[in-house]
Amino acid sequence: MKRTIFILFLFLFLFIPRTKSQIVQESHPAYKHFYHAVIDNDTVLVIELRTFHVFPPEKFKDKKQEKFYWKTVRDVKKTLPYAKLIYSILIETYEYMETLPDDKAREEHMKKMEKEVFQQYKPVLKKFTLSQGKMLIKLINRECNQSSYELIKAFLGSFRANFWQFFGKIFGASLKTDWDPEGEDKIIERICILVEQGSL
Repeated sequence: MKRTIFILFLFLFLFIPRTKSQIVQESHPAYKHFYHAVIDNDTVLVIELRTFHVFPPEKFKDKKQEKFYWKTVRDVKKTLPYAKLIYSILIETYEYMETLPDDKAREEHMKKMEKEVFQQYKPVLKKFTLSQGKMLIKLINRECNQSSYELIKAFLGSFRANFWQFFGKIFGASLKTDWDPEGEDKIIERICILVEQGSL
């Protein structure tokens, strides 16, 4: 199972060129902006805080439900930074690909980067469990507002997107997984918000 998830997500990284983007934790997730202002000849630090969401305490029916919740928290914490990284790299990739003169140059660039990306992300993706792989698929959709299937299709075409969708389905992971923050994924969205604001 781990090998399957590794192969599936490695493929998502294969069409993304290596960039200087890194997973970096902000100095404090509650700060949006901060700067110095001079007021009456006195320098004052002005901090603009991010919106802070407060939720009622989670209530569990039994130990099994509580255990599942904390497993979901673990999976979100592990995969959310990579979903955000994929989003930022996709933006950079799109902008870079627009500068290349033709399709041939784009294809050559992708082939060149495939090997480097494989080496860069292989150690991380090999450690993902099946549940973490499925979580990453969901969170990619959350961050990019498109499914992994649509992203692969946009960069590599329908044939390869369908191939990887079929391959994933064999092991119970669909690249077409939707993101529904008001319904099925409400708890995951809540966890994401809490993780992003540094309160979980």
